[in-house]
Amino acid sequence: MTAAGYLSPKEIQARSMSRILGGQDIIAIGPEGCGKTTTYILGILMRIKYGFEEAPRALVLVPTKERVLEVVDQFHALNRNTSIRIVGIHADGAMEQQINELTDGVDIVVAVPSRARAIYLKLGLNTNKIQTFVVDDAAEMVRSGMQLAINELANSIQKCQHLIFTEVMHDRLAKMIDPFMKLPTLIEVEELNEKQVETHTQLLYHVPNFRTKLNLLNLLLKDEDVFDKVVVFVNTRLTAQTLAKDLFDGKAPDIFVYKPLFFDEAGFDAVEDFKETPAARVLIVANENLASLDLSGIPFLFHFELPDQKEIYLNRIIKNQEDEDVVAITFTTDLELPTVRKIEQAIGQKIEIADLPEGLLVEEVTKATAQKKKQALEQAEEEAYQDAAFHKRKDSNTKTSNYGIGQKAIMNKKKKHG
Repeated sequence: MTAAGYLSPKEIQARSMSRILGGQDIIAIGPEGCGKTTTYILGILMRIKYGFEEAPRALVLVPTKERVLEVVDQFHALNRNTSIRIVGIHADGAMEQQINELTDGVDIVVAVPSRARAIYLKLGLNTNKIQTFVVDDAAEMVRSGMQLAINELANSIQKCQHLIFTEVMHDRLAKMIDPFMKLPTLIEVEELNEKQVETHTQLLYHVPNFRTKLNLLNLLLKDEDVFDKVVVFVNTRLTAQTLAKDLFDGKAPDIFVYKPLFFDEAGFDAVEDFKETPAARVLIVANENLASLDLSGIPFLFHFELPDQKEIYLNRIIKNQEDEDVVAITFTTDLELPTVRKIEQAIGQKIEIADLPEGLLVEEVTKATAQKKKQALEQAEEEAYQDAAFHKRKDSNTKTSNYGIGQKAIMNKKKKHG
């Protein structure tokens, strides 16, 4: 540990290591760089006393190929037992070669969930002897839609210790891990930058989905006296176009798009023109391929979507001495919370969470769910219409199997004489 540069344990290691060695299920929450990866690597290496065996004893799931390579390298850096075999599995490698590596004998597998699941279904990954099951960067896994593969792999293991490491905890993540976690211990650490950065006034609205974001923006922008000049940031030009059509049902004459996709859409090619036009109240700007903008004189900055790179956001909200007072209002869903935590870590302070205003319509049903319900209703109506014109088949005549007539006769004969 000393040779690798670890002189003293970090907070997350001091609080969780004894529980990991004791075999407890753990959910560890902490920001990037707080020592989560080192924690589970040390826990696994201390629990595996010898090597190697034909079937793995630890399975570590990470979201990307790059992360697989990083974790494998860190395992090798901290592992003193040369008989322990560590294999990394990702989607870029040849599957047959990876299966051969696993069947030759392995102790620790580090893998992306999709490839690990594919190899498991081909009977190339034996989960019968796994003692420790780790999901690293769990919130990122949920954001990337890897829940199915993770749950299938977790359910394939009879009994083991489960370790979840994540930057944030939210409802979607809890829904993914609840089926296989057994009375987990929750350990949370916060490591903010010691030096606080002076920023503009910030407010954070936490909402469940895109539609609720739209409803919230509609509700706030109704107050024209307060929000008299506003820039709204989204991630893509297509989203900017969609938002302009959805706000106030596309009937507001004071909403414009920065560099619109189509020439017939209301927009500006320069921010200065927007500032100098009294009739223009809201400008929707896409982060996509966006050069720096002069936002001076604009009192309200809305982040309808958080940019993937936190530096883009930080450049807008960090206050310079000559800056006027600006209010930065951010909308976030569960999937964007990891970015919020990275921003808070960088500025050395928590962003104030604002209460959702009265009268806000919170959309609980996703578009996909609503579409399924609509299709089910249409199908039920069609069946009801057909039942009115045709007699329904009797239950005794309903075909419940795919047996041919010859097979059915043989089986009926056996039933009578059995």
